[in-house]
Order: sequence, then structure tokens, then C-alpha cells
Amino acid sequence: MGLAGIGATSGIAIGAFEWNAPFLLCVLGWIFSPIYIKAGVMTMPEYLRKRFGGFRIQFLLAILYLFLYIFNKISVEICTGAMFMRLVLGLDVYLATIILLTIMGIYTITGGFAAVVYTDTLHAAVMVLGSILLMVFAFQEVGGYQELLNKYPHSKPDPIHEGNWTAKPECFIPRLDFFHIFRDPVSGDLPWPGIVFGVSTLSLYYWCADQIFVQRCLAGKNMSHVRGGCVLCGYLKLLPMFSIVMPGMISRILFPDKVACVVPSVCERFCGTRTGCSSIAYPVLVVELLPKGIRGLMLSALWASLMSSLTSIFNCASTLFTMDIYTQIRPMATEKELMVTGRFFVIILLAVTILWVPIMETEYSEQLFEYTHAVMSYLTPPIAAIFLLAVFCKRVTEKGAFWGLTGGLLIGFSRMLSEFAYGPWSCGANSKCPLIICGMHYLYFAVILFIVSLFTILGISLFTDPIPDKHLHRLCWSLRNSQEERVDLDAEIQRRRSAPQAHPGEKDPNPAGDAFEETQGCFWKAWNAFCGLEPQPGPKLAPEEVAKERMECGAVSTANDLTDQLKPRLPTGTP
Repeated sequence: MGLAGIGATSGIAIGAFEWNAPFLLCVLGWIFSPIYIKAGVMTMPEYLRKRFGGFRIQFLLAILYLFLYIFNKISVEICTGAMFMRLVLGLDVYLATIILLTIMGIYTITGGFAAVVYTDTLHAAVMVLGSILLMVFAFQEVGGYQELLNKYPHSKPDPIHEGNWTAKPECFIPRLDFFHIFRDPVSGDLPWPGIVFGVSTLSLYYWCADQIFVQRCLAGKNMSHVRGGCVLCGYLKLLPMFSIVMPGMISRILFPDKVACVVPSVCERFCGTRTGCSSIAYPVLVVELLPKGIRGLMLSALWASLMSSLTSIFNCASTLFTMDIYTQIRPMATEKELMVTGRFFVIILLAVTILWVPIMETEYSEQLFEYTHAVMSYLTPPIAAIFLLAVFCKRVTEKGAFWGLTGGLLIGFSRMLSEFAYGPWSCGANSKCPLIICGMHYLYFAVILFIVSLFTILGISLFTDPIPDKHLHRLCWSLRNSQEERVDLDAEIQRRRSAPQAHPGEKDPNPAGDAFEETQGCFWKAWNAFCGLEPQPGPKLAPEEVAKERMECGAVSTANDLTDQLKPRLPTGTP
């Protein structure tokens, strides 16, 4: 919905965000994923703890990830989902969202990451098929590709007056460079240096350092599967330019009064907000163009998109909290305790998400929705910088990484909070934000913040003692193929966490565990199943592995028998 909306107002340049992804996905599959997998980590903050040692980088990054997920990603999903439910289904936003999140929460909590992956696979197939069908209907309705080029410059709304107020021409007349990806570096809404360098900076974080996407690679069976998944994902990212962005432009051509409205009262009547209705470009096509059967498929695709995004966020946020925050609070926590904690944290996230629904009805939600596409530019470049240097520069130290990350985040938060304090930007009103704060395009700001963070990390690291190579084997690019044993910087932490839970002198913390499990009632068995704590059968060996194991056991037994036979014949004192 966001891609189609920006395509309706600006043209095809937003598709460059999608076309940048295949290059960074190859970087993820061939450079970053092998390092993460060899490090044996489950989360991105855990990798930085192994790479640099200490708790503070891990804790700070985990908190930042959770902040981005809750107040940026979840907010966007709920905003667009609520608008979709109001426009297409005519349902009460609050009730429909609670029902949706309840269903989604049940299978996320009970199924865990495996359920998220399987449902995402199904959702992806539905989304790709549905978006291609809608693209065909949209191009057929507008008259083809050439008619899109001819009609888009003339797609203007009729009502542009309200009382004595008249909208500015730039608010409702389409841009002249609507079919250019590389636009003017000064006057362009998406300037070409920002598209080339700024989007690459954001994509470096988004694809190579974000827990949501990297977690899929960490779950791969082998590197061939990981790289194959990245290549497939890269090919799929080529489709949105044609299946989402251009249909958004067609939506403006076919329904200019709705999609391109500029009169606040008219916009409020169509989509519930007074600043514009470009975000409904995609749902309007679904409602107005598709026949009933295919419309149901597209509604399923949009629901699948919403559910897929939210379940991924919930699962990854739960993993981050459990493995990077809760384990610091309780380093001796058992595996069962961690699993229960992770599932209860999903419930907390569901409650926070439901609280966002009434906030969307307020004036503040428009400000959040207006700025959310730029939030990543203010907060993620320092993260991209620290991961890039962690992998490629073994000279970087913990102090340099921590203070470079902290300094970059303070600069980014200052810019973001300043823009929120001066209120949302709209075409019909003059922005009160000073030029020194808001004058720089957010993509330019992302590039500058990335460079500042890089030099800060490197500069501080050069004035501190380097980390010995014995701690960096298979954690950075230059030592990726090292066969030497690595002495983990967090070895003491791992030793504390792997310590037995029994008290000194206690032989078995649960000597009657099996008997207790047999006497459990139905309620406790259902509770364990819900929390994922039911006993699982051990993995079965393939027939050839069974035969191999028997041969090895037979060989060992024969060797032991031969040793027993030779023992009496050996002279006294022979070892």
C-alpha cells in the first residue's frame, strides 16, 4: 500500500528502493550470512557481543531494534491495515484489529518461528499471484503501458477549492519527472545521489543487519539453501515496480478525485485523514476493478501481507528480548523458561499493538504516518556502519564501536525528534521546521550520518588496544576460513549460562522427571503443548546411518574384546 501510494503521487522513482535490494541480498548470502553462521549466533546483537565482547553494545542494539519494531514497523502495519479495513470491509477498526491480532497471535505463540516461516511461504505465493492479477486488470483498464505514460500527467482532481482556499498547483499536478528514477539532486523529491548512496545505506541495514531477515538465513539447512533463498528473494524484488508501483499510478489516472484529493474535507470523507489519500490507491483498485472471485483473492493477499509482516515482527522481537535482554537479567534461565518468556513477550507485543489502534484516530497518527518512511534514515545508518566494520575491519574495538554507535544514534534521534516537534508536513501548509534541521533530504542525511558513524568508530578504535586474532577467528572477513580454535570474548558469559541448575551435592535436579510427566493431568499437558514444552521424539537416523553406527559399535566392541584378551599377556608395568 505504501509503494502504490507513493507511486501515485510521485511516479516510478520509489521502485528504486526495491531494485536496490537484489544487490544487497547477494551481499547477505555470500558475505554476511557465512560470518553469522560460523559465529554460531541466533541474533544480531549476539554477534556483536561475540565480536567485541561486553554487554553494552548487545543491550543497546537490542533495545534499539525493539524500538524500531514497535514504534515504526508495527505502527505502519496497523495504520495501513486499519485504513484497508475501513475502506474495503467497512468494519469497525478496533474490533477487526483485535480479532486479526488474536488469530495471528495464537499461531505465532504456539507454532513459533516454524509456523511463521510456513505461513509466510503461503502468504508470499498468494501475494505474488494476487498482485500480478491486479496488474493485468489495471493495465487492461487504462489501455496499456503507452496510455499510462500519456494519461498520468493529466490525472488531476476536480475539487481544488474550499471556500476562499485554493490548493497550490504543485499539490495536485503530477511531477514532470514522474517516469525518471534518477532525479535532480536539488529539486527532486527523491534525488539521484540519495537513490544511489542513501538507499544503499538503508538497504545494508535492512537486508544484512535486521533481525527479521537475517533470522531466515540463520535457520537455513546449509549455505546452498541460504544463498538460493537470497537469489529467489532478489528476483521477487524486481516485480513490485510493475505489479505495485505502476498500478498505483494507474489508480490515480482512473480515480483522481479519491487518490489525488487535496481538499481536506474531501480527503477525510474518502479515507479518514485530511492530508491526502494516496495510501488507498491500491485498495481502491481492488474494490473498483476486480470481479468478485478475484477480489476475494486480492483481499486475501492484502490480509496475508499484513499478517506476514506482523508475525515476522512479533517473532523476531520475541527472540531479541529473550536472547539479548532476558538472558542478561537471568543468565541461569533454563531453556523452558526462555521459551515461556518468549511466548509471553509476544502477548505483551499484541497488547501494545492493540493500544495503537485508537491512537490512529487522532491527529498524531497523521504525523507518524507522514514521517515513518524517513525514521529508518535517522536511526539505522549507525547500525549499518557498525556491522560493516565488524565484518571487514578487525582493527575495530569495543570502545570505538560503542561510542560510534551511541554518537550516531544521538544525532539521528535529534533530527527525528525535531521533525516530530514541528509537526507533520503537508502540501497545503508551510512547514515550521527550520531550514537548518529539515532542509536536508532524509536520504542525504542518511549518507552523512553513515559516514560520520564510520569515521567515529574507526577514530576511537585507533586510540584503543586492538582485539587479538585469537578472539576473532571466523568472526570477520579476513579470518573467515581460519581453522584455529577461537577463544570467545564472551566465554565467561557462556560458562555462567551453561552451568548446571542443580545445587552443590545434588545428583539429579529432577530424578523422577519421567514419572512426573506420566502423572501430569490434561491441563498441564495442554499448557506444555501451548508453550512448546511437550517432549519431542529424538531425530531418526537414515538406514545407511544406522548401518554405519552398528559397524562402528561392532568395531569398538571387537577392539575392547581384543584388549581384554591381551591384558593378561602384557608384562607388569606396561601401560
